[in-house]
Amino acid sequence: MKLYRSFATVGAMTMVSRVLGFVRDIFIASVLGTGMVADAFFVAFRFPNLFRRLFAEGAFNSAFVPLFSKKVEGDGARAARQFANEALSGLVAVLLLVTAIAEISMPWLMYAIAPGFTGNPEKFDLAVLLTRIAFPYLLFVSVVALFSGMLNALHRFAVAAFAPVLLNVVLISVMAGVSWAGFGNTPEAGEALAWGVALGGVAQLLVLVFWARRAGIGLRLQRPRMTPGVRRLVTLGIPGVIAGGITQVNLLIGTIIASMQDSAVSWLYYADRIYQLPLGLVGIAIGVVLLPDLSRKLRASDGDGALHSQNRSLELSLLLTLPAAVALMVMPYPIIQVLFERGAFSEADTVATATALAAFAAGLPAFVLVKVFSPGFFAREDTRTPMIYAGVSVAVNIAGSLTLFWVIGHVGIAIATSLAGWVNAGLLAATLIRRGHFSFDETFLRRLAPICVSCVAMGAALWGASLALSGLLAPANGIALQAAVLAALVICGIAVYAVMAHVTGALRIGELRAAVKRA
Repeated sequence: MKLYRSFATVGAMTMVSRVLGFVRDIFIASVLGTGMVADAFFVAFRFPNLFRRLFAEGAFNSAFVPLFSKKVEGDGARAARQFANEALSGLVAVLLLVTAIAEISMPWLMYAIAPGFTGNPEKFDLAVLLTRIAFPYLLFVSVVALFSGMLNALHRFAVAAFAPVLLNVVLISVMAGVSWAGFGNTPEAGEALAWGVALGGVAQLLVLVFWARRAGIGLRLQRPRMTPGVRRLVTLGIPGVIAGGITQVNLLIGTIIASMQDSAVSWLYYADRIYQLPLGLVGIAIGVVLLPDLSRKLRASDGDGALHSQNRSLELSLLLTLPAAVALMVMPYPIIQVLFERGAFSEADTVATATALAAFAAGLPAFVLVKVFSPGFFAREDTRTPMIYAGVSVAVNIAGSLTLFWVIGHVGIAIATSLAGWVNAGLLAATLIRRGHFSFDETFLRRLAPICVSCVAMGAALWGASLALSGLLAPANGIALQAAVLAALVICGIAVYAVMAHVTGALRIGELRAAVKRA
């Protein structure tokens, strides 16, 4: 099926980006650890990275793609290009203003995004400097998102999904240079990384502009005007960005609260990086591909086709996400130990990060379900309802984080983030069902229980295997043996899950082969 092939394309590119992201974070953990410079950089990176995920991973597209697709199919390529030119010009004008204001007011802004740093003037000043350096990334990645949206609407997913790889390539190169120069855990290393973030945004933009021109949709800046198309984009876009990026907003809130505990920002960052891998491979890929697919089918009045796409997306997301969540909850310690525990990253950091990872993992299915259910609203040009539910989610997250942080520290923030995700996913699903826009079909209901049974079996196998092999995972055994043992655990989990999925009927090998052939 073309839908599955598109999922695979976006997922594969995201996989490359996330793997390189792990390499990047292994470098950072070894060189910076969880100290002052690491905390300052992660705060500086969190803010522009929030917008990267808001824009580049589908939230901006929630408004832009349906409108651009409607122009392409209803008014032709020339009208669509003109609408994109208008959107680009307005976006750049607004972001230049926002960037200028942020650069000037950064010391005051830092009181809002990292209030806990005020007790350490050196850390506070460094965070201000690094955020100022990295902040222009917001402008570059937002324009990248617009070009990505156009390419996605034309079903050219590969290049747009590849663009984030360039950021990781740049940052890995910077960290390699920092390590070679012997900067180590110094402010200079943080500054180099911040400049790398800005340069990574430039690299992504240049690649997307080139490929957009190759696709015949080169754009040019013009005088910003509030045309009817731009007005509609703003009307849909603001609530769409809030709703589509609520997971990242919740993580930013967590960072703000975590800044009041030493090293908590770093622990949450490293834990976030791990569970973002399955979220990127499944949730983001499905969200990016499902929206234009639903938009096209709804415009063609193909309600049955839209319902089928939603159910298959839901089925695929749970088939892949539930075992990932179980694995991360069962063996978070070995994962963090092997990936990060070396150099400036201590055993105590491993324990703190692993507990946060387990708490985040409990919400992983919910974060993916939000990506599955949100296009059901966005494709109908309803961004207001998801925005309202996103607001409820934020309220739950703030209340939970503030309550639990004073009881169990940074882990409470991760728990509250997961709880907020489940609330958001539940509200979205219930509303779609109530409005008659979604229902669980027979195929999905038949496979849900087998998927859960397969996950339980895999979790039990991983629990026993990780206990038996725990001695081989110690850093004293060397990274080669550690990596081999962790890889063996991963392969064991995949094998058990695959066998159980086939035996229980969650996924038949023959059906998988047929799907691949149809793709």
